[in-house]
Amino acid sequence: MKKIYYIFAAVLLSMLLSSCGEKWLAVQSHDKIYIDEYYNSEARIYEALIAAYDPLQWFDWGLDMYNPIPLIYEVMADDIYPGGANESDNRHFHLMFNYAADPTNVPTSVWGICYSGVNRANCVAKYMPGVKNISSERKAEFLAEAAVLRTWYYTQMWKLWGNIPYYEVNLEDPYLCDQSPADEVYASMVASLEAAIDSKALPMKRTADVGRVTYAAAAMLYAEIVMYQNDKDRMQKALDYMEEIITGGQYGLVDAAGLAQMWEPAGEWSKESIFEINYFSDGAYRSWSAPLVAGGSIIPTLCGIPKISGSSKFGGEGWGFFPMTQAAADAFEEGDLRKAVTVYRPADEGATYDARYQDTGNFLAKTLPRLDGNSGQIADAVMNYNNNVRLYRFAETLLNAAELIAVHGCSGKGTAQGYLDQVRSRAGLGSVSANLDNILQERHVELMGEGKRYWDLVRSGLASRVLTPAADKGAYRTASWSESKKWLPIPQSEIDAAQGTLTQNNY
Repeated sequence: MKKIYYIFAAVLLSMLLSSCGEKWLAVQSHDKIYIDEYYNSEARIYEALIAAYDPLQWFDWGLDMYNPIPLIYEVMADDIYPGGANESDNRHFHLMFNYAADPTNVPTSVWGICYSGVNRANCVAKYMPGVKNISSERKAEFLAEAAVLRTWYYTQMWKLWGNIPYYEVNLEDPYLCDQSPADEVYASMVASLEAAIDSKALPMKRTADVGRVTYAAAAMLYAEIVMYQNDKDRMQKALDYMEEIITGGQYGLVDAAGLAQMWEPAGEWSKESIFEINYFSDGAYRSWSAPLVAGGSIIPTLCGIPKISGSSKFGGEGWGFFPMTQAAADAFEEGDLRKAVTVYRPADEGATYDARYQDTGNFLAKTLPRLDGNSGQIADAVMNYNNNVRLYRFAETLLNAAELIAVHGCSGKGTAQGYLDQVRSRAGLGSVSANLDNILQERHVELMGEGKRYWDLVRSGLASRVLTPAADKGAYRTASWSESKKWLPIPQSEIDAAQGTLTQNNY
């Protein structure tokens, strides 16, 4: 199946962390094209659109930090420890785990990467007026696609920091923007998403250029932010979007055999997948000296099992980050088919390895390096695994719909019980009552390791009860989550650069 690979085009280098570009002198050039004049065709504005996808790949290692989404979200919850060599190894992971982050030990690169994505998405709208011979349908599709990407980047920052600068037109010198309160950021994001979704410019699913934004991906992002905000006025609309996906017939749950292959290369872009971050190994040339070019992922190396020997499936040069807690392994019911594709215990097949800090013997199978998983790479092997990152799956669509009906009182075409039962039946389990506790528990085990758990605990009001030292049977967590920990400290480097336009979060 054809994938869309995120190409770091030379003509777009200036778009990394600066504005879209300005024609500083009113002069004519006989051998150069100014960037404002470059985007004059559909093919060229498509380049700008594809450039807005590039930063999706950079979270694992970009701007000199490891901040793999979704795993940095998982360390703030209760299923995964930071791991690594010790508490100083990627110290911000460990401080986030213990709700002790400070302005110099936070996922700073996420801020820069996301604003790079925002910048590039905004450029599509900026340059679209100069594009000739593009159909109105194609124009609307590109603009909606860019708006959804922009909202996805803003969502990551909004969740982590709350009060952030928000803009839909790129900044000009001196590149400063007032900080918006979190509720205003949400209002802007949700309005932008509604416009993009309701334009009907995006296809429900793509069969070519797989990896580009779809109607279904935009709808999932909408439900995510509406439910996290607990926006009662928009819950029904979120459900309507979920049921469009459910009844549309283009997505569905894979069967038990498909579940076993879900996180293998063969399982990428299955009928269950709504949006993934694409990585590839064959011909991948991502390297330490060029980490922002197209290629593979370093997440499997981060999560990998150090010096593993004797495994039938996993290998690689593992660094031992993000080991699973024993409580996570114990969260599955007897007979739950999802446990085998989520939790890997080397001891179960007689494999050996070198234990690192916070080792429990449990590893996140969804992200581990497969044997030959970086086959064909031509640069730095540890950086070029072909494991895609799954951001949205149809199982989450069903669980969103179940919650919106059962918990928030929305009126659906289907029933909360029916939607919940579909997910459990595929896992080999019987029916349980469709109430908040059971739906959240189903999300817990179905989406384990996919970056959902922490946000579910926060939005449901359970974080202060669940995220405590007493609940951590490994005794590594020494502080409890509280409302003041909802937003991380803003990176000090950004405070310094903002010249007084940013106020630090109270953390």
